[in-house]
Amino acid sequence: MVTAVEAPGSAEPRLIVEPGLAARVAAIVEPVLEQLSFRLVRVRISGMDGCTVQIMAERPDGTMTIEDCERVSRALSPVLDVADPMERGYRLEVSSPGLDRPLVRRSDFERYAGHSIKVEMVSPVEGRKRFRGVLTGIDGDCARMRREDVAPDESTEVRLRLEGMAEAKLVLTDALISQSLRRSKHGNRETQAPGSGKHASHKPYNHQTRQKHQTNTGHQTRHGHAAPEQDQPASQFKGD
Repeated sequence: MVTAVEAPGSAEPRLIVEPGLAARVAAIVEPVLEQLSFRLVRVRISGMDGCTVQIMAERPDGTMTIEDCERVSRALSPVLDVADPMERGYRLEVSSPGLDRPLVRRSDFERYAGHSIKVEMVSPVEGRKRFRGVLTGIDGDCARMRREDVAPDESTEVRLRLEGMAEAKLVLTDALISQSLRRSKHGNRETQAPGSGKHASHKPYNHQTRQKHQTNTGHQTRHGHAAPEQDQPASQFKGD
């Protein structure tokens, strides 16, 4: 069963959290993010480019600029070097949630009621783990969904326990894009990468780390990860 994790000083815990090694990384980075007035959304570890540790974060109001990503990356790099949760070299990638964001807190589900979502449960509900449909609201500790993937003999309405979800995320739709544009017109701090027509929320900030003994000109830390001579410019952002 997935349990809520609350970082020190956090006003609202995450209800959908990571397993295994990603959970260890989350426990290290979440207090640092809280001290910087950011919230952790998700940690994901993948084999992309050898090994990539993706930290997805945001401000309490849901915004995250390129400069915010850079600031978080600079703060997390030395902390991860000291804690050394990874057994090999890796690339640290900091990003904002994006439009098709994960939903991890109760307030996420409340805020995005009326939009399409995809959900994967830890254990089967009514014989299945995966659901897709329109989020219609919150009922107690459950999310209500009007399903789009129903068979002829199935009900279109389903209630899914938030703490029983392995993953939940928004589906990118015209309605979701329109809502984001309206918020941007009212002072939302979501910015664009220089020279790009896409929202910076889809542009992770990449901080390179290298395996021990690999030749490079960066500063060698005690745990074998080398910091680059300078941070990468915003123009090196790339999509998920």
